[in-house]
Amino acid sequence: MRVLRIDQSSLYHQLVGIGGIGAGIFFDLEGNATLGRDESRPGHLLDVRDYCKLHIVIHYVAKLLGARVSGSPFHVVPLGKVGDDGPGRQVVREMADAGIDTRLVQATPDRATLFSVCFQYPDGTGGNITTSNSAASALRKSDVDGIADLLKSEGRHVIALAVPEVTLEVREHLLQLATRTGAFRAASFVPAEIGPARQAGLFEMLDLVSLNEAEAGELIGSSFAPAAPDSFVQKCQDFLRSSHPNLRMVVSLGKRGAYGVTADLWNYCPAPEVEVASTAGAGDALLGGMIAALAAGIPFLRKEPSNQRTADRQIETALDLGVLLASYKCMSPHTIHPSACIESLIAFGRDLGRPFSAHIQDLITNPVPA
Repeated sequence: MRVLRIDQSSLYHQLVGIGGIGAGIFFDLEGNATLGRDESRPGHLLDVRDYCKLHIVIHYVAKLLGARVSGSPFHVVPLGKVGDDGPGRQVVREMADAGIDTRLVQATPDRATLFSVCFQYPDGTGGNITTSNSAASALRKSDVDGIADLLKSEGRHVIALAVPEVTLEVREHLLQLATRTGAFRAASFVPAEIGPARQAGLFEMLDLVSLNEAEAGELIGSSFAPAAPDSFVQKCQDFLRSSHPNLRMVVSLGKRGAYGVTADLWNYCPAPEVEVASTAGAGDALLGGMIAALAAGIPFLRKEPSNQRTADRQIETALDLGVLLASYKCMSPHTIHPSACIESLIAFGRDLGRPFSAHIQDLITNPVPA
């Protein structure tokens, strides 16, 4: 199974990440009426595997880059906590099977693994209930201090990733350490975190941020309007120029695709039409695909502005690859598509009339022997 090539000339050799590690279940509720305060309603338990944000993102990075615990040129190391329970042991085992180094994932006896109960109505809307007192929320700044030497030793060859389901304070601490060592810093947030994260100065400590349209709107103080998307993107650029000129921003628009934005340039990448099984986890797949692409030396955006709104173009950039992976993920009911890899994405792109560019094809290779 081929992978994106990482070798001694590659800029990044390791990803260190913090965020949620856990599992969940999905219910299909009967009836579209909003679930009442005192109501008990039947629902069909779905055969869906649900995972938390850090696990989803780093799974795709590991699979696309051929990461292994040892003997591979790229290493994926999550830092986190799970419960000493069945769900915790299961997700750690699955991460290890994907080539992720789980030695810094600690099992805690006094808290349960992060768990979510998701529900959806027949019309496709829904919500979830997620444990707020899970093992993941017990991660502390002192735990992050334990990887300071790892960050220092690898320096600019590290990608530091901070995603939700651990506290903002802990994510801020990781980004502070990564800033001091010159690591590449990537993050995502949920809408309620945007204001506190901006106030704490987290956006000053980022090289890449991945947001959906609601999160980006919260950040720039303007709502996305499908009838005037370019205006929204220009406001994103104004925000970057005035406050964060070196920050790269990805704004996902669900089935419409995504924008990649810098202070000087923006590209639009439409999402291909697919038969959707579930959109859960697509935004995390987008981020994982982009991180893997950047690590392999694929450019973030095309050098010329692009507002092309047709899906019949080559996969040339990290944005293109991220959108392709997110679309592929939507064809699986699980939050991690079990078949996602470079080979399946090549075939998927070819079937859509979106072949990989010659540059990316040159970066695809057989994995280093174990």
